[in-house]
Amino acid sequence: MKVAISGATGFVGRHLVHRLQTEGHEIIALVRHAARAAHIFPAEQFPSVRLVTYQPQASGAWQQAISGCDAVVNLAGEPLVGERWTAARKQEIIDSRSIGTQKIVEAIGQAEVQPSVLINASAIGYYGISQTAEFDETSPSGDDFLAQVCQVWEQAAQAVTQTGTRLVILRLGIVLGQGGALAKMVPPFQFFAGGPLGSGQQWFSWVHLDDLVNLILYALSQKEMTGVFNATAPQPVQMQELCQSLGAVLNRPSWLPVPGIALELLLGEAAQLLLGGQKVMPQSTQAASFQFQYTQIETALRQILT
Repeated sequence: MKVAISGATGFVGRHLVHRLQTEGHEIIALVRHAARAAHIFPAEQFPSVRLVTYQPQASGAWQQAISGCDAVVNLAGEPLVGERWTAARKQEIIDSRSIGTQKIVEAIGQAEVQPSVLINASAIGYYGISQTAEFDETSPSGDDFLAQVCQVWEQAAQAVTQTGTRLVILRLGIVLGQGGALAKMVPPFQFFAGGPLGSGQQWFSWVHLDDLVNLILYALSQKEMTGVFNATAPQPVQMQELCQSLGAVLNRPSWLPVPGIALELLLGEAAQLLLGGQKVMPQSTQAASFQFQYTQIETALRQILT
């Protein structure tokens, strides 16, 4: 199989590329910075990877690389954390997903030999924030900023169905692996200063990185899969339980809560990523007969951290 991947140098993309090469597939990695990508995917270790430099929000010669691919996996988007959500930053977050996806869809529509499937990332932020509701793929969207981002993101992807290409939208939960969100949570525990964020009652809908990569590969191969699927483990936990499990795995206490007001002062509106949360169930994903390898949070953390 020949697969084009945007966001190939990101946390999820790197692992997907590695897995695809291990299984003997050919990869077209759409990258913004060729030199950085060449360092991540050195040719001698990744002979199946072809790097194609592109501007995610602009049409160009890079779109020709989509022609002849069997599939496209679109993981690209500006990071949600790291900067305060100013009006300008919010627009960057939206454009990186909506316009970036539009250009991928445009490339598929122009391809002489069109890919048969587009796997497009979205996020569980689609459902909005709640400490009491339970969401699945049939639940309506929320009305906060992250929900709006996911709505325009998914709308842009839906246009690909007009080309006859099968569309799978994966709404990602918090991805746990070596790196990513977990890398930011571990250090306080190592220094005996770990604990829940905010009230500790907010839901944490997570997925192990291996399960996410497995789900992407499953969606590529299962031709009957189409539509929206939650990429979240079937047993979400509350923040307090997450931190207790993390402390147990690291043999450290989980006793020092981080006040919500402190996160709001530090991150502004972006603090809702940590203080909000939602309980999301992968109903359609399991109905499609996908089997999660990691369903218990402590088991997942032990595999990652030990």
